[in-house]
Amino acid sequence: MPDFVPAAVPVELVVPASAAGRRVDQAIPVLVQGLTRSQTKRLIELGRVTVDGATPKAGLLLRGGERLRVEPESPEAWSVAPEPIPVPVLFRDDDLVVIDKPADLVVHPAVGHPRGTLVNALAHLGAAGGDPGRPGIVHRLDRGTSGVMVVARNAAAHARLAEQFARRTVEKRYAAIVVGEPPAEGRLETWYGRHPVDRQRFTSKVSRGRRALTAFRTVERAAGCARLDVQLGTGRTHQIRVHLAESGWPILGDPVYGRRPRDPVLRGAAERLGRPALHAAVLAFDHPRTGARVRFEAPLPADFREAWTTVRGG
Repeated sequence: MPDFVPAAVPVELVVPASAAGRRVDQAIPVLVQGLTRSQTKRLIELGRVTVDGATPKAGLLLRGGERLRVEPESPEAWSVAPEPIPVPVLFRDDDLVVIDKPADLVVHPAVGHPRGTLVNALAHLGAAGGDPGRPGIVHRLDRGTSGVMVVARNAAAHARLAEQFARRTVEKRYAAIVVGEPPAEGRLETWYGRHPVDRQRFTSKVSRGRRALTAFRTVERAAGCARLDVQLGTGRTHQIRVHLAESGWPILGDPVYGRRPRDPVLRGAAERLGRPALHAAVLAFDHPRTGARVRFEAPLPADFREAWTTVRGG
């Protein structure tokens, strides 16, 4: 079984300057969410990747500015069915749409999960630009994570936003409830990679891999728990969940990296929440057309607020 099932829609973008000098098989997993390097190599071998209309070799060095297209293995999976899934829109113009993703909403259609995703919702909203089959997903949130996301509505906006994410100039702040007693503030900088045994999990307990940086500030404490303001310096898969859990402060309700609370009140709060207590609260970046710095905030959802109220004892 593959480590990750890639999105089942084609992706087309302009290679950002930050990818110049990188091999195409190394750049694609960074630029296209949900693809591993091994999956990228397979798509290249199948002729599903083109650079300026030509099929490249895996070792092709990119210059920046090329038009890159990545297609899924199954052409029949390209069709994205519009679905009236409620998704709050925080902002929308000709270049982008900013949404408040509900928890338990998968971002991409995938093999075995072709419907009921954010991409289907965007197609219904007409928020994917000229081609609803190719929504400009620039970054992703885990299924159980709620909060603010930006989606590009054209190739130029996608390229400029993707470059900002690659250069780490995007401000990403999260609200989290953790079990434990973290310090008033902290900075977690580690190597990061897949777990050596369970390939569906990630870990910071590796001697090599990618660097991962997470900073946090404790906002409030109650009943052996804390509410944190977390800022991502990098955007690795499951990064906040892993960094906090492996530091001894797992996110309340995290079924993968957390643990079932012994305290019956905390256990009840986690069970009612039914997901990790993690919310993407703030996203700030330079507008892809005007260059002006824009900042968007998604309010704490009701289930998150209720969980913290329970932890605080009423």
